[in-house]
Amino acid sequence: MSKVPHGLQYAKSHEWLKLESDGTATVGITDYAQNSLGDITFVQLPKTGAVLKAGETFGVVESVKAASDVYAPVTGTVLAVNTALDGAPEKVNQSPFDDGWMIRLKVPDPAAAGALLSADAYAKLIG
Repeated sequence: MSKVPHGLQYAKSHEWLKLESDGTATVGITDYAQNSLGDITFVQLPKTGAVLKAGETFGVVESVKAASDVYAPVTGTVLAVNTALDGAPEKVNQSPFDDGWMIRLKVPDPAAAGALLSADAYAKLIG
């Protein structure tokens, strides 16, 4: 069964978001997503400073099974990317909610995260 930590918000496209009180947010893919993909071999992420719109593709995750787009759960500007994934994309498999995070965003409208799913709602979605 996939882990769905509380305290995060989830997109139907299987990304998680951790919103901080200062309006920054960390984004990655869920345990369910990494498990569905299998062994991740490559992660392509945006450049720092990129402006993303909610629902827009911000990167690609390649695995032994498939390549999948990754979508921004909210609108924001990329503050940081997890460069550790360049040399160790398997961190997404091993620790999707910690070491396997993908991007950090500055979110201009933190209330927009309210449109995302709670842990309980996401757990129902993935069954």
